[in-house]
Amino acid sequence: MKFIIDLIEDVREQIQNQEHYIVKAGLLKEDARDSTKLRYAGEALLGMEKVNDDTKELLFKVGDNSTEMRIGALIPPLLILGMEAMMYELKMDVNSQYRNMEIVGFGKNEETSSYLLFIKI
Repeated sequence: MKFIIDLIEDVREQIQNQEHYIVKAGLLKEDARDSTKLRYAGEALLGMEKVNDDTKELLFKVGDNSTEMRIGALIPPLLILGMEAMMYELKMDVNSQYRNMEIVGFGKNEETSSYLLFIKI
């Protein structure tokens, strides 16, 4: 389980808040031969994000692959949230089958200037 504060700290540590990085979803799947291992299964652009005070979460949605969300647009609004909101969970809607998925980790790809939010299916 990851929280808004975890995202802010990781972006600062991993990519030093570089605004041009594109935010993407990274998919991890259990290995068919060894369920204790995960394998990388691809990535997709992330679209809109929404802070929901009722459910206490920040919800991302997988985009239409034509709209890019960059770190420069994502982080500044999060920095002005109150302390309680910093502990909201990070979630992601992939499609109608995979909704409200828990974000399990973060990563980066320096070659493509991508910052990844990983979910596990």
